Amino acid sequence: MQGTTSTQFSAAGAGGVLLAVLVVCVAVGALIGWAAGSGPIGALLGAVFGILGGIFAVYRRYGTMS
Repeated sequence: MQGTTSTQFSAAGAGGVLLAVLVVCVAVGALIGWAAGSGPIGALLGAVFGILGGIFAVYRRYGTMS
């Protein structure tokens, strides 16, 4: 008989995942915006996608618990 492995929810871990995805998306957005001629607009768009991507990443990491 094998035991089941369960992942415990960690608010600090979820916040870290959210922050990491947000920072990466803002940086990528700023680089794309800089290449297109407007870094701040790219960073703003990166932040929007980063918030949505962070929520998705936290859901994928912690949302499948029973």
